[in-house]
Amino acid sequence: SIIVVSYNTREMMLECLRSIIAETTQVEYEVLFIDNCSTDGSFDAVHDEFGDDSRFHLVLADENLGFAGANNVLAESAKGKYLLLLNPDTVVLDRAIEELLDFAEENPKNGIWGGRTVFADGSLNPGNCWAPYTVWSEVCAAVGLRAAFPRSKFFHPRAYGTWQRDSVREVGVVTGCFFLIKGDDWRLLGGFDPEFFMYGEETDLCMRGIKQGMKPIVTPTATIIHHGGASEKIHEEKMVRLLDAQVRLFRRHFSKVTF
Repeated sequence: SIIVVSYNTREMMLECLRSIIAETTQVEYEVLFIDNCSTDGSFDAVHDEFGDDSRFHLVLADENLGFAGANNVLAESAKGKYLLLLNPDTVVLDRAIEELLDFAEENPKNGIWGGRTVFADGSLNPGNCWAPYTVWSEVCAAVGLRAAFPRSKFFHPRAYGTWQRDSVREVGVVTGCFFLIKGDDWRLLGGFDPEFFMYGEETDLCMRGIKQGMKPIVTPTATIIHHGGASEKIHEEKMVRLLDAQVRLFRRHFSKVTF
């Protein structure tokens, strides 16, 4: 079950859906699509092009449910053994979905799987995964050390330094742009916490999964284009949401004793 949550990404989103069809030919799948009250005609465009395809299930939300809430809504009706969360500003390359499924079947104990992401020009987009979220990593971010030393393993430990995502590696977080999990495990974890409207939800889910014995992992054999940030164009609003997510993660996963 491929879940796509759209918000004002019409042209990129159409390209994403077309790439799913073009590059996923060897496995049975369904596409669960929800439009979060876009104002750019996204839902009508999807309906016009894919409405007659029985693999597509289209939902128009009555309100903006956020990334977490919208994924949760679609996951409730998902029929697949696996759930794949796929951002609308992505393009599937070289059978990437099938490659990721094969990787998951070969590494079943990890429980959460992700691939490699690149920008449209083929250069690495390192946002496919992050190292574990820690108090130290966020202290460095808060006082500006992360920005001052973006490639430092010490001052920006979540970024994995200069690693090009060109090898299989267990990670702290697989980001929601290309995120695979078994449906049963999604339900076991309760899906995304809707307290996270946008940002932080996959970090929270991975941290809860790790406590249940999962080991998020990524592979370079499954590669997609991820343009990044297409639905969040106002920098100030994005920063507010990011900071809000960080506060919620601290409250959820670190006790007062930590401080």
